[in-house]
Amino acid sequence: MARRTALDNMSFDRLLALRLCDLDVAIRGTWLEECVERLHDELAARNIVLRPHCWLSDEWFSPKESPGIAIPFYLAHPRLMALERREIYEVEGGSRTECMKLLRHETAHAIQVAYRVHQRPRWKELFGRSGAAYPDYYRPNPASRHYVQHLDGWYAQCHPDEDFAETFAVWLAPRSGWRKRYAHWPALEKLDYVDELMGRLAGERPRFRSRTQPHRLSTLRRTLRSYYDYKRERYAVDGSETFDRDLERLFTHPDQSRAGETAHAFLRRHRNEIRELVARWTGEYQFIVDHVLKQIMVRVRQLRLRAVGPRHRLKTECAILLAVHSVQALRSRKWHAV
Repeated sequence: MARRTALDNMSFDRLLALRLCDLDVAIRGTWLEECVERLHDELAARNIVLRPHCWLSDEWFSPKESPGIAIPFYLAHPRLMALERREIYEVEGGSRTECMKLLRHETAHAIQVAYRVHQRPRWKELFGRSGAAYPDYYRPNPASRHYVQHLDGWYAQCHPDEDFAETFAVWLAPRSGWRKRYAHWPALEKLDYVDELMGRLAGERPRFRSRTQPHRLSTLRRTLRSYYDYKRERYAVDGSETFDRDLERLFTHPDQSRAGETAHAFLRRHRNEIRELVARWTGEYQFIVDHVLKQIMVRVRQLRLRAVGPRHRLKTECAILLAVHSVQALRSRKWHAV
């Protein structure tokens, strides 16, 4: 049974006034603890000795100085997850499936630190130079089969370390069927290497075993309001005049009519149908469609637009708008290396 805390019934305004370090949350006793235990079981099944230690911070990461994993604080309490969804419109890692995907990804970074695998010649040959600078932005090729597809945004393409982390995560996931799924992809060579490498490391104690917890929650003194102001700026949705103008032509401004449901509710209800329709038109580019659709849903909520008119027409026109902006994004958008 979950431990009751003062956060349970706290208003969002009161939460935003709190400092991160004053949040009474922990991994222990929550669903996150169960996810970490499951991760450790998966590693044990592969005879990998490393058990990454985990702590709460302000985002997902695995530091260069410690083979562990930082987990964002909001996942440790339902009220904080609700606030995250209200402020950012999504909760990264907010389901057990998504959380496990991220934990497996970050575990690969921890293995790099613990075993220095990136120093091996074959690792460098397949993935590249780990010491290369991370780009501020990257533009992926959604059709490439040289990289596995694990996290959204073709994240494996942004840096050699992320290529390894994504490949390892696919390899570690139980019943992922990676040999069959990637049978005719050049990425299979990387998966085979990870399989061979982890076989060599089976039973081997880590060379580096620091238990430090950089940027742990108890040291972060900014308020939640400041945290979300920064996060909205960092992950800003494309609010260009052209983008907004297209949305306002399709949907109705609240000053003009309060009839019908909100555009956000309409899109949430029909998103699968619209996404599948556009994905059929755009072939390989399903992930870019998902990305742009998420932007649209965030923006219509910010503009408080409403869905007024025949549903069939709205769905068709929304699919056209989504297809157009997906193609534009594929050709010209810079991708933030999150």
